[in-house]
Amino acid sequence: MDFHVHMRIALLVLIFCVWVSAEVIGMNKNVSAPSIQRVVNIGALFTFNSTIGRSAKPALLAAIDDINSDSTILNDTKMNLILQDTDCNGFLGTIEAMQLMGKEVVAAIGPQSSGIAHVVSHVVNELHVPLLSFGATDPTLSALQYPYFLRTTISDNFQMYAIADLVLYFGWREVVAIFVDDDYGRNGISVLGDALAKKRAKISYKAAFTPGASASDINSLLVEVNMMESRVFVVHVNPDSGLAIFSSAESLGMMNTGYVWIATDWLPSLLDSSATIGHDRMDLIQGVIALRHHTPDSDMKTNFISRWKNLKNIETQNFNSYALYAYDSVWLLARALNIFFNEGGTVTFSDDPRMQDTNGSSLNLTSLRIFHQGSKLLQIISAMNFTGLSGQIQFDTEKNLIHPAFDVINIGGTGLRNLGYWSNYTGLSIAAPEILYTKPPNASTNNQHLYGVIWPGGSTTKPRGWVFPDNGRPLQIAVPYRVTYAEFVSKDNGPLGAKGYCIDVFEAAIQLLPYPVPHQYILYGDGRRNPSFSNLVNEVSQNKYDAAVGDVTITNK
Repeated sequence: MDFHVHMRIALLVLIFCVWVSAEVIGMNKNVSAPSIQRVVNIGALFTFNSTIGRSAKPALLAAIDDINSDSTILNDTKMNLILQDTDCNGFLGTIEAMQLMGKEVVAAIGPQSSGIAHVVSHVVNELHVPLLSFGATDPTLSALQYPYFLRTTISDNFQMYAIADLVLYFGWREVVAIFVDDDYGRNGISVLGDALAKKRAKISYKAAFTPGASASDINSLLVEVNMMESRVFVVHVNPDSGLAIFSSAESLGMMNTGYVWIATDWLPSLLDSSATIGHDRMDLIQGVIALRHHTPDSDMKTNFISRWKNLKNIETQNFNSYALYAYDSVWLLARALNIFFNEGGTVTFSDDPRMQDTNGSSLNLTSLRIFHQGSKLLQIISAMNFTGLSGQIQFDTEKNLIHPAFDVINIGGTGLRNLGYWSNYTGLSIAAPEILYTKPPNASTNNQHLYGVIWPGGSTTKPRGWVFPDNGRPLQIAVPYRVTYAEFVSKDNGPLGAKGYCIDVFEAAIQLLPYPVPHQYILYGDGRRNPSFSNLVNEVSQNKYDAAVGDVTITNK
C-alpha cells in the first residue's frame, strides 16, 4: 500500500474520532451534573421514657420523614435529626444538651423540662442556635433574657389565668396550691397567685413537694393541707408522678363530697396517652376538673390520628397534645429553613474564642461553635404563619403562640366530659374558641358559661369551697372599744366579751348561716378614748383581723 493510501486512511480515522468526540461532548451537554444534597443537623432534647416523650418521639421522626420525602419543600436539603435523652434528670440533661450543641445543629427542639430549658437557653444564646420547645411551659422562659428560646406550645401563664377564671366563675376566694418544687412548679404557681389577686382571690397555702417525693412524703403533705380551711385544691405537677397525689387523697377521704380538685394539663396528657385507664386509676380522680390544650379539629389532625399506629417507634397506642406540638415544631423549622435557603442563606459555624479548654480540661468546650446565621434564622422562624396539626402557628410580640386555649374537662365514670373551653379571647365558653374568634371579644362576667359539673362524691351541687377545720382558729372580729355611743358596741363581761346593737345584729346574721362560724370579739382601743376607725379598717385589710363589727362609717375625712 503506497504512502498516499496510508495518509487517506489515517485522515479518515482522525475525522471519525473527532466526530465521535463531538457527539459525546454534545450528549454530555444535555446531561445535568448530579446535584449535591445538603444536610442540616437538627437536635431534639427530651426524656424518651416519659408521658410526654413517648408521644413526642414518634411525632418528631414522622415529621422528619414527611419533610425529607416532600419535594415541595427544602429541595436538595435533608434534615438530619439527632436525638438526645435527658432522662428526667437536670444534671444529665444539661450534659446531653451540651453534647448536642457540639454537633453543629442549626436549631434544637425541646427540651420538655423547664429546668433544663433555663440552662440550655443560656448556651443557645451564646451559640446563636434557636431553641424551639414543645414542652417547657414555665412562663419565665419567655423573658427577654432568653432571646433564642421560642415556645411552640402554650405557656403556663395562660393556663394559670384560665384557672383563676374558673375560681371566679364558681365563686371561690381561696385555693390551696399543690405543686412540684422545681422551676416548672414554682413559676407556674407564682403566676397563679398573680392571676387570682386580679380576681380578688388568693392562694391561702402553698404545698410544695420535691421531685420524686415518696408516697409517705406526699401523704404527710396532704394531711397538712387537709387541716386548712380551703377545700379547693389546684394540682400542678408532672404527669409521670401526679396520680400519687390522688392516691393519697383518696386514702385520706379527700375525694369525697365537699372537696374541689383542679388539675393542670398534666392529667389529660397522662390520660390521653394511655391505651387503657383501669377502673382503679379512674376511681382516684372522679369529679376532678382539668385543663387540656385545645387543638382545633382539622383534616390534617384526623389524618395524623389515623397514621399514628403505623408510625415508627410508637410505644403507646394513643398520644397526647405534645405529639402535635412536636410535629409542628419540626415543620415550623423546615418552613423557615426553606425561606432561609431560598433567600441565599448558608450555614456556617466558627469557633468561639471564649470556649477554650485550659489546664488539661477534658470538657471539650472547643466543640461548641457559633452558628453565624442563627439570628437570621430565628427572625424567620418568629415571623412564620401557617396552620399545623395543633392549629395556627404564629407568634405574638412576646413570642407566645397566638390564640392560646384549653378544653375544660371533668372526669366522671369511665371517661372525660367536656364542660366547655377557655381562651384569652373570651374566657370561659361552651362554644369552641375558633368559632368565637370570628366574633368581637366579650370576656364579661355575664358571658362566662360552662356545662354542669359532677363533683367528687358524685354530687352535682357546687361545693362551698371551704370549711372550718377542727383545729382552725376562730374568726378574729375587731370591735371598737370606745367611750361614746356605747349602745352600739361596748365591752361586756359575758362570754362574748362585747355587747350592743351592732353585736346583736352580727350574732343574728351568724345564726342564719347553715354552718357554724366560730368567732371571737377583740376589743380595739383602750376604752379611754375613741380609737381611729381608719386604722381599724386598714388592719382588717391587712388581715390582722378577719372583720370589724361596730358603728364604722365612711366619711370624707
